[in-house]
Amino acid sequence: MKIIQNIGLLLVILAILIFTAMLGIGYNKMEISDLNLENEDHQTAIIEAAQGEAFFGEELSSIAFISKYKSILKKASNQLNENWSNGPIKGKEEWTYKLQDWQISKYVESSIASTADGPVQRNPLLFLGLTFGLAILGGLLYIIPLFNEHEGIKHNGIYHNPLTRGLKVNVRSLFLFGGFFAILVWGFFKLQNLFWPLVTIAVAGIITALVFVKDKSKGQDPQRSASPIDTGWLGIIAGTYLIGFYILLYWAPSYIQNWIDMVDPVSRMLSGGEASQWFLYGLMYSVIVLVMGIRMFTKYQHNKYQKVRTASVIFFQLAFAFLIPEILVRMNQPWFDFKNIWPLDYDFFYKYNLDNLMSSGGLGVFMLVWGIILIIVGIPLMTYFMGKRWYCSWVCGCGGLAETMGDPFRQLSDKSMRAWKYERYIIHGVLAFAVIMTAMVLIHYFTGRSTLLGMNVENVKSWYGFFIGAGFSGVVGTGFYPLMGNRVWCRFGCPLAAYLGIVQRFQSRFRITTNGGQCISCGNCSTYCEMGIDVRSYAQKGQDIVRSSCVGCGVCSAVCPRGVLRLENGSGDVGTRTEELRTIHISESEVGIL
Repeated sequence: MKIIQNIGLLLVILAILIFTAMLGIGYNKMEISDLNLENEDHQTAIIEAAQGEAFFGEELSSIAFISKYKSILKKASNQLNENWSNGPIKGKEEWTYKLQDWQISKYVESSIASTADGPVQRNPLLFLGLTFGLAILGGLLYIIPLFNEHEGIKHNGIYHNPLTRGLKVNVRSLFLFGGFFAILVWGFFKLQNLFWPLVTIAVAGIITALVFVKDKSKGQDPQRSASPIDTGWLGIIAGTYLIGFYILLYWAPSYIQNWIDMVDPVSRMLSGGEASQWFLYGLMYSVIVLVMGIRMFTKYQHNKYQKVRTASVIFFQLAFAFLIPEILVRMNQPWFDFKNIWPLDYDFFYKYNLDNLMSSGGLGVFMLVWGIILIIVGIPLMTYFMGKRWYCSWVCGCGGLAETMGDPFRQLSDKSMRAWKYERYIIHGVLAFAVIMTAMVLIHYFTGRSTLLGMNVENVKSWYGFFIGAGFSGVVGTGFYPLMGNRVWCRFGCPLAAYLGIVQRFQSRFRITTNGGQCISCGNCSTYCEMGIDVRSYAQKGQDIVRSSCVGCGVCSAVCPRGVLRLENGSGDVGTRTEELRTIHISESEVGIL
């Protein structure tokens, strides 16, 4: 069995190496006929600049092509700006005549797609098999033998494995703060706006001051989570690779054209259209959730709740997040994920989306009404009966990836009091940001006002999408799995999780109950809690776990050797269960029995 697993591991590594090497395969060559822009002024200026650089007909690697073409577009943009500075041109509008930065990015992306050539473009299915195919086969070869192991959670050396060991506090802090400031700097250069990076730094400073002042004001020394003696070097490599992938996916899709072309046949089969970076991501996301979901079945095969929950996240990812939206596109309907909910789906109320839904007939209107009903009625009602687990642990795509691919890293979540304080300020701050931004978007939609309280609506949208929608949820939220645990986004950033958590804490029947008399303080529950909750401290005191961040995954219960923890729904004490000191009420019938 070990030999089969080693072969599977080698196949996965080989698939990753081929996948990475594909970035440097092939070339790009542009001819004048490939440049067919709707804007004639742009086309004329670009052709003149390109001819001056002997660009047409030259074979270049994708990296060299992008660099040279960007310089040509910039040169064309400068020429158009100079022309306009000599005086307005009759019959032209400035905003259409000039070549803007966002148009430069758009032209690069469209050109890299239309001019790419090489082994990948000629044999996409071959490379699909060498990457996705080998990775799936290797993953299954590694996972399936695990079904023959004894059931139950075992001490499997997770804190000794260089992949799942975690980082020392100083190394982890270096990655966290380095990543934070790198994203801010990139945001400044990308959006050409210094205001929002400075606001973000100011907010981060206020939160840090509140956390430290609050700790000291109570005379508490903030506890830190246990740190490994040695940093996990494989974890750093894995995290760096994931961070790099998300940077390319979100902010430099031109460089991954080979990956996109590789999955193009699958896209055309499902939706009838060509692939994009988002189709690539959706396919990869779904495959990973499926394969790593099978691993979850092997690990928690002794627990029915975990098996059903895992099957649920696999189903919702494959059906609702991937297949159904693609089929809708083939039927000339809007791409729509029926399980995605505002404010996680932060662009739901954007003008382009509202116009698209309302112009798509009855089904589009139904999609709009469905989304609004989920926000106003669905979330409070479902959370009252089932807690936030109904979404975060059974339906959500972010949670699905965290529970499957991220499961090997769940023990890395910081259990310290300081981390919990940061968590509460940051996640509710993101929720407030999402609400304010959405209010501004709706006011702009109904009144046409582009500025509110001195802030431009488009700038607010751009910064939220860049910093929260891409940087936080993607680069940090998933890239930091091997560095800080699998629920960094869900715990610190997801505005929907914050909304669900507020309802769960104060108006939900769900909670995890404890029987402190049977607790042996083994610590399994706290170790495996992905949300940074020190479950053992609750169990030792016999307190119910009602923290709003709890996603009800039930793993703490699954790994408890004494059955101390139970997932329960009960409405009798909804109004008092969050009190620090709770009173036990005994009925007259129970007194009689005693």
